[in-house]
Amino acid sequence: MRITAVTCVKNEGPFLLEWIAFNRLLGVTDFLFYSNDCTDGTDTLLDALAARGGVVHLPNPAKGRNYQMEALKDAAHQPVVRDADWVWIADVDEFLNIHVGDHTIPALIAACGNPHAISVTFQFFANAGVDRFEDSPVIGQFTRSHNPDLWCSDTAIEVKTLVRRDFPLKYYGAHRPFFREGLPAQRHPAWTDGSGRGVPPKFLSAANPRRMRRFPASRARVHATLNHYALRSLDSYLVKNDRGDVNREHRAFDDTYWRARNDPAFEDRSILRCLPALTKALDHLKADPGIAALHDACCRAHMARAEALRAQPEYARMAAHLKALPPYPPEEWALMQSLGYVA
Repeated sequence: MRITAVTCVKNEGPFLLEWIAFNRLLGVTDFLFYSNDCTDGTDTLLDALAARGGVVHLPNPAKGRNYQMEALKDAAHQPVVRDADWVWIADVDEFLNIHVGDHTIPALIAACGNPHAISVTFQFFANAGVDRFEDSPVIGQFTRSHNPDLWCSDTAIEVKTLVRRDFPLKYYGAHRPFFREGLPAQRHPAWTDGSGRGVPPKFLSAANPRRMRRFPASRARVHATLNHYALRSLDSYLVKNDRGDVNREHRAFDDTYWRARNDPAFEDRSILRCLPALTKALDHLKADPGIAALHDACCRAHMARAEALRAQPEYARMAAHLKALPPYPPEEWALMQSLGYVA
């Protein structure tokens, strides 16, 4: 089975090897990376990986517009995507945590009945007080998350989607594919959640903008969860703010983004079953001295940028502010204040 992972990156160099190694453990055979405006060596490392096979690296085709959607439009025409049996579109801070069989994508596909698409629900992992960047697997550093079925005050949580080759595709979206208009109901794709249940009709047809990329999370992760490490360390979060959002130029993340995702109420260590195999796979990648040197250079650039940002008054205030925030989602904190539990 040929499985292609597609992603967009900007200054994600320290995290590339872990994401590639982890997805290879899941059964991903090919990678398509789009990069833009990298200053930390991300593009150089990707070029080196591409020269060794299994990775395709292209410049993002967007011209100051929506980087991710322009890249996905281009990806649909790339041989590494066209020739794949399944396509997995995700970001490098997202890790598919499969709970069934041998914990691979083929096992998930079988558990869900081999549909045309499988949409797996996010679970957001908190920073939980991790201040400094560490060059060790992200999945081992962050184990605290929100209540899996409730994020802030929302019972519907966003998804990312595995797409089968014969999906009646109109275009790929960042969270889900869209099928052609006017398709008769009997030809609508078979589409499940991460528990093998059919997705809600309004999500399937994208009939409701509020349900276009999300649906209720309750009991949706029996076979798989999408672990989203959106914050990582405070160092990495500062660098993330500095680089902006992959979807739009010059969009910064404010404290609302941090507060909504830094909810450490629950502990989920299930993905740690992959850590021994991941460590071994990373060691194998780093056994190539060229790859190891480029990875180390990316880590040094990341740490240097974090230090430079912390030295700027604006970012120093941001770091102090984020560290001082209560470890509760905004709605829960407001409720606690209204009830007089906190000042």
